[in-house]
Amino acid sequence: MEYFIDPIKNHYFDFEGRERRKAYWLFVLFSFIVSIIINIVDAFTLANIIGVPVLGLVFSLAIFLPSLGLAVRRLHDIGKSGWWVLITLVPLVGGIWFIILAATDSQKGNNQYGPNPKGE
Repeated sequence: MEYFIDPIKNHYFDFEGRERRKAYWLFVLFSFIVSIIINIVDAFTLANIIGVPVLGLVFSLAIFLPSLGLAVRRLHDIGKSGWWVLITLVPLVGGIWFIILAATDSQKGNNQYGPNPKGE
């Protein structure tokens, strides 16, 4: 759970440095699980009657900057610029390519974005 809370609490608007694969993917997993729970709650509340998933919208807005910062730091960890996150704007292929980048192992040693978070 600390991998979900830490980026929100301590790195809300942090786009510098590097982030491990484990931290990135656990944040994505916890965000997905919380999103499913919130969507279920939205489906059974007043939000569904007015047609706007209010809780889901608030949650999405709350984690947008931490997840963007985490993605940028993850790209830094493999030696890529944070601007590579824009590859997700390319339909279909961009999302797949970003998943491949996010799953790539850390660049060994220090790089221009800082020391390796694994300590290698």
